[in-house]
Amino acid sequence: MATDAAAAAVTTSSNDSSARDTFARRARSTASHVARGLFRYFRLLTYADPSVIDIALLVVGTVSSIAAGVPFPLLGILFGELLDDLNSATCASQDSISPGEYQSSVNEKVLLVMACALAQFALIYIYIVCWNLFGDRLAHRLRERYFRSLLRQEVSFFDKLPAGEVSSRLSADINIIKSGTSEKVGVYMGSLAMFVTAYIIAFIKNARLAGILVSLVPAFMMMALVGGHFIGKYSGRASQHIASASSIALESLSNVMVVHAFRANDRLEEKFAAKLVGARKDGIKKAVATAIQSGFLYFIAFSASGLAYWQGSRTIADVVSGRKEGVTVGTIYTIIFLLVDASLVISQISPYLQIFGSATAALEKLEMDMERRSNIDGTIPIEGDDIESISGDVRLENVGFTYPSRPDVPVIQGVTLDLPAGKHTAIVGLSGSGKSTIAGLLTRLYDPNQGAVYMNGRNIREVNVRQLRSLIGLVQQDPLLLDRSVLENVALGLVNSSRPEHASFQPVLFSTQLAQIAEAVRQGQDIEAAAESHGPSALEIVKLVQYAANVADAAVFLGHLEYGLGTVVGPNGDLLSGGQKQRVALARALVKDPKILILDEATSSLDSASERRIQGAIEEISNGRTIISIAHRLATVKDADNIVVMRNGKVIEQGHHLDLIAKDGDYAALVRLQNMGSETSSVSTAKASTMKELPDSSIDMDEVSRSLTAEAKTAEAVAFEVVRQTEEKAKLTNRSRPTWATIKSMALITRPFLLQLCISFFAALIVGGTYSGSALIFGNTIGALSPCNTADAIRAGGSLFGLMFFVLAIIEFFANGASWSMFGWVAEKVLYTIRVLSFRSLFEQDLQWHQSEDRTPSMLLSYITSDSAAVGGLTGSIIGTIFSICVNFFVAVILSLIVAWKIAIVCLATMPIMLGSGIMQLRILSRFTERHEKAFSKSVGITVEAVNSIKTVAALSLEQEVMETYRRSLSGPRKEMTRSSLWVNLFLAIAYSISNLIYAFIYWWGAKQIIESGYTQVQFFIVLIALLVSAQLWGQLFTLAPEVTRAGRAVGRIFDLIDLGSSKTLPAKGQPHHDPEAAVESEKAATSNARGLAVKFKQVKFSYPARPNRQVLKGLDIEIRPGQFCALVGPSGAGKSTVISLLERMYSAESGAIEVDGVDISAKKEPIFRDNIGLVPQDSVLFDGSIRFNVALGGRPGTEPSDADIEQACKLANIHDTIMALPDGYDTQCGPSGGQLSGGQKQRLSIARALVRKPRLLLLDESTSALDAESERLLQDGLEKATRGITVVAIAHRLHTIRRADVIFMIEDGRCVEKGSHEELLVRSESYRVNVLHQTLEG
Repeated sequence: MATDAAAAAVTTSSNDSSARDTFARRARSTASHVARGLFRYFRLLTYADPSVIDIALLVVGTVSSIAAGVPFPLLGILFGELLDDLNSATCASQDSISPGEYQSSVNEKVLLVMACALAQFALIYIYIVCWNLFGDRLAHRLRERYFRSLLRQEVSFFDKLPAGEVSSRLSADINIIKSGTSEKVGVYMGSLAMFVTAYIIAFIKNARLAGILVSLVPAFMMMALVGGHFIGKYSGRASQHIASASSIALESLSNVMVVHAFRANDRLEEKFAAKLVGARKDGIKKAVATAIQSGFLYFIAFSASGLAYWQGSRTIADVVSGRKEGVTVGTIYTIIFLLVDASLVISQISPYLQIFGSATAALEKLEMDMERRSNIDGTIPIEGDDIESISGDVRLENVGFTYPSRPDVPVIQGVTLDLPAGKHTAIVGLSGSGKSTIAGLLTRLYDPNQGAVYMNGRNIREVNVRQLRSLIGLVQQDPLLLDRSVLENVALGLVNSSRPEHASFQPVLFSTQLAQIAEAVRQGQDIEAAAESHGPSALEIVKLVQYAANVADAAVFLGHLEYGLGTVVGPNGDLLSGGQKQRVALARALVKDPKILILDEATSSLDSASERRIQGAIEEISNGRTIISIAHRLATVKDADNIVVMRNGKVIEQGHHLDLIAKDGDYAALVRLQNMGSETSSVSTAKASTMKELPDSSIDMDEVSRSLTAEAKTAEAVAFEVVRQTEEKAKLTNRSRPTWATIKSMALITRPFLLQLCISFFAALIVGGTYSGSALIFGNTIGALSPCNTADAIRAGGSLFGLMFFVLAIIEFFANGASWSMFGWVAEKVLYTIRVLSFRSLFEQDLQWHQSEDRTPSMLLSYITSDSAAVGGLTGSIIGTIFSICVNFFVAVILSLIVAWKIAIVCLATMPIMLGSGIMQLRILSRFTERHEKAFSKSVGITVEAVNSIKTVAALSLEQEVMETYRRSLSGPRKEMTRSSLWVNLFLAIAYSISNLIYAFIYWWGAKQIIESGYTQVQFFIVLIALLVSAQLWGQLFTLAPEVTRAGRAVGRIFDLIDLGSSKTLPAKGQPHHDPEAAVESEKAATSNARGLAVKFKQVKFSYPARPNRQVLKGLDIEIRPGQFCALVGPSGAGKSTVISLLERMYSAESGAIEVDGVDISAKKEPIFRDNIGLVPQDSVLFDGSIRFNVALGGRPGTEPSDADIEQACKLANIHDTIMALPDGYDTQCGPSGGQLSGGQKQRLSIARALVRKPRLLLLDESTSALDAESERLLQDGLEKATRGITVVAIAHRLHTIRRADVIFMIEDGRCVEKGSHEELLVRSESYRVNVLHQTLEG
């Protein structure tokens, strides 16, 4: 027994000690968490190299905000003394003693109160201005630093960072930081200062009572910290989900033609919505955490009030009964008034902790990117290295490389290769064999994992990156242009030039001068005259650009454009055809006269005639220049000094064209596959012998001039179709939306959550009412504690009203918890709905809507990111706060008029001043926002464009130039920021400090009424507290003005967009949101795919409405019978891709008719006929997701392709084996825009995506331009199987890809000039013959 007892005692003591240890550990971890949180927040304030001005604003703002919190507690002392005077006056009136002398004492103190109030106004104004400017400047610095740090990163970093995420970080996250470092910090510090000063005064006045109320501090701190931790955690998670959803939206918006062609918007919407579900869940958790925190803070504040009144009543009872001395009712009142008011204010500013926590969380996400060291930093300035001596001799020694995103798939394996200076080396081989990777390694877009790249014997890792790139001109496989004029795009090549004579151009290149010259050209001025007015450097740049455009064969098509070099190319250069983009990119590479020229498939989108002219021009300027060209068209490289053949990342043979043919190895096999003569030798050889005797000019000058005119006219298109419907839609989005319409739309979206909203508003109603309830209890307590009463009555009153305060605390806890959590829940549901409906509506608009009114993908993305984030700011807790403040205002007014109308009516006369100042602030803010909205949206557009074109930016070393453009876009708002802040915040300061002037006025008037009219203290204090709490809350309401202003404008814009779409609400799960007729028709389409579709163009005329006088198609007549393989050939820009766009009904024909299967496609409301069409676009567009997801996007709407269907399509597209060789097979991620795959792989997946829907009409636009001959042959075999019985329309510049066509249409100048089979056209058409000859590789 004794042993058992001893064991039990030991167990108990060990349990106790382990419990103590656990508690101690938790306490330590909580303390360290708090310390970390505070440290992180202070780091945020001093982040991103603040200037002296920023430090000054921070110091002055901090000092003045702390100082602004001090006057209020001093006022508390004066109010206590005033109360003693009132008590004396009341008791004096009961004792029939003349109270006149008390009035003069009251008047003196009222004047002191006014002096304090004015000092507080000055301090509030100073700190609000300082903090506002500080927050704005910090946001600007962070935007710049984040963007600068992104530009510094190596290209592989962007494989996992989609541009949509960057946009979300720069708009939503930095706005959160700005909100958490602006005037709210000052308000918070002022409130804390007031809280601390209140306690100091309370301890001096009565240590016992103050000591009891000290319990408030740990309770508040604990609640704030625990709540802050959870709020920060869920806030960070939600923003991560939203960033992912944004990147899906941006990628889809950037490729809207593909989305429309496959009617894939539903599938992409599903993926987008899945990401948003995560954001919604975490958002709701955040709302619940905030609600619990807020409820506890109110509970603590009101419980403490109850405790204070109970203890205070006992002290005063002791004074009245003579047991104590030196403690007056005024003293007790001062303590209770100050501590309760301080607690109330602290609990009121509790939402700010959430904002500060979110700001810190947002910085941490940005900081991961900002503090990352780049492995290849192209922004380090060049310092005195002798590069003139570098001749351009390049050697790869045992180079091995894998992409960081797929480390287990080797791309280059042990390659040793010499690229001699001044020679032309060509690299050929299968698609995916590592050719483009070599271009990336030479320009240090990537670094090899093993081995090294040497230039003139120096390892290029030892050469400054910027300097290395200054020697190289690179034309990439997918040329990207920036959204500027052709002049500016070509001149970008001069930004980082190794030529000393180009150094003087820097000031012009980094300014807006070239943009001004382009603008002058668009307004009708001559380009050279416009350039002359900007000085000799600008003129010299224009001449260099004109020369480079000539060499790149761009001068003729530019000459036919209305604005020539002043033509704006649109986002990614999308307003030019593929061939035109390639020529502008080539001119950009040539303009700086580089020592090394790397051409990665630089002419793949050009017709043979253009290609040959460019080759001739490059040969002329190639003396002393190292040229490295990567090509699949072997005819373009047969004259190279050395041809390198690659397979699976290895060099398998190299030598001259004839030597390699003689070897009869891989190269000879590729040549045989590509050689036109292999199938038509008798015709082509006979023709070749006669053709060789003809001089170049006699061959194709007529044909060339005709083709170039056609091409120029296509460029004129600028891809806008502004039909009546689009104009109406444009008007819709530009006009200001009536408030009533916005309220109706919001009501429709919130209707499903009516019950939750009713609970929220009912709870907010109770919260609003409790403020006036506390005034009622407070007034009665002061009456009960009056020394005119007996000691017992005072004790009884204290106990009763103390208990009532505790009951009020419980009500507050539940009402606040219910209100905030329900409002948060509804807010997240509404935000989800708004984002999904915005996404849906964007993709229901046609291509011409997307391309008109200066709309860009990043601008449209702002509806989903920044606009919905602003709406999020207005929904949830802020709505609850605004509603409860309004309820409180009305209740307070009614209560005070009932209780003491003479006192109340005079108090109410002061309210308009306070409301007026708040309304003025709202108006000024909304005007500022309106003025600078476009600038902010443009700045985000610049960053998104830079991330999307990061390879171009890096290769041309444009980091600094892009940064300058970004800065300029924000210079307007920056300049006006200070002036706007000084003006706006004057009214905010008035709204904040007016309450103390009203206090002084009410005390004076109240004392007068008590002395003269017989009102009691109880009535006076009920009115005082009811109206003043109301006044304080109104002051705080106007700090929410910026959020309300932003949200008001955003809600209008979002609903204007949603109104353009078909859905105004989200259907319940499993309910379709498209009309039933469309579904029936789609089903018909899916089942009747037995044969191909007939296609007929009847006298189709088409010009893009932006240039109605310049026709692209001039009465095109084409007839394709079901099951025919038809090919469209002709010069680059002749309108071939326009035919495909019209077939897909991306645009509408001006006159004539387009029939598919005998039905005019313009007669259909919904483009259901697209379900029978498979499109392979000129630019192989893939989406961020798995290979399986990308191929499945091609499935018909409403049907999900099976794995077997996907594999079958991939086998036909000759990509299945490549996929299976990857470690993750069909689950391999393609990366943003398919960036993880080679050009050829992307093209084959695009073909698989088109085949998976088993189309009846297959449209191939340059579908094999990125493929080597072997892959192309296998693909042709697969396509032959897949297209049996279906109609195929193919566009190609490689004639051998379409030689098996049943009918070939020659398109020139918008007309069909010739048609027939390959053999027929060889005999009949000279231009066709010329192209055949140019692509023949024999001998």
